[in-house]
Amino acid sequence: MLALTGFALGVLLLGTGTLHFSPSEVVNSLLGAGSNSTAERIILRVRLPRLVTAIFVGASLGMAGAIFQSLSRNALGSPDIIGFTTGAATGAILQIVLFDTGPLGVSLAAFASCIATAVAVLLLSMKHGATGGYRLVLVGVGIGAILSGINTLLLVKGGLDQAAAAQLWLAGSLNTRTWAHVIPAAIGFAAIVPVVVLNARQTTLLEMGDDIAQQLGVVPERTRLTMVMAAVGLTAIATAAAGPIAFVALAGPQLARRLTLSPELPLASSALTGSVLLVVADLISQRAPFHVNMPVGFTTGMLGGFYLLWLLARRRIV
Repeated sequence: MLALTGFALGVLLLGTGTLHFSPSEVVNSLLGAGSNSTAERIILRVRLPRLVTAIFVGASLGMAGAIFQSLSRNALGSPDIIGFTTGAATGAILQIVLFDTGPLGVSLAAFASCIATAVAVLLLSMKHGATGGYRLVLVGVGIGAILSGINTLLLVKGGLDQAAAAQLWLAGSLNTRTWAHVIPAAIGFAAIVPVVVLNARQTTLLEMGDDIAQQLGVVPERTRLTMVMAAVGLTAIATAAAGPIAFVALAGPQLARRLTLSPELPLASSALTGSVLLVVADLISQRAPFHVNMPVGFTTGMLGGFYLLWLLARRRIV
């Protein structure tokens, strides 16, 4: 059902824009059976790369969020809250403000900075040779706060043009995405998913505690480190492709668990839910009132804020 919903929303998104196309025109263009050459050119060359980028970015964030929430045993365990996304933003801002490099350099800097931030958080959260739990979340929040201050200083230091370009990247956007953005995101996702699937059962057992998992044949710290690095890789891929996208990694796994009611780690359903959420957010961004075409990162931030307030109110957490 998630896949069918995503396909239907994708068709609507491909038909949305300055030039509107009906669902039948979109499907015919995708199948190569359309008679409208203008529609086929716009859909296949401009809008389809944007949609496919959203699918892989949403899937990467959804799966990464599921892993972090499972390992930390905390519903707030997501890369944007733990600070990994902020770390990726630091590398990107450095490239934009200090070196004024192109999109490829910014993406590579965001990827490398995200990995470096994750290593720092893991090392600082390690206690008695083990990581995870609330300590991982708290250390990540602290590192994220420090990096957020550094990002602000970098924006103040940069010139007006560089600061504006950095702010545009920080908004998180799918605009002007081409197949050059899709290919790295697809290859990275395809390379990491097998590692995640092979360690999924062990990660589910870790939710019962290290002692019980160890009795069942799991090596806790090795499994935890492997899955954390896989989740960091997914986060870095998503951030490099579209910039910081908030709350998809937080809400996707929780919605997936409610939809599937499965005790297993909801990897596939979280990935699909993340893709659907990002496509919905992009659709809302383009169909916002008063013809305001917002960056998708702003839309996910607002939707995620409402979702977080609802979650806290529902659980009566003070």
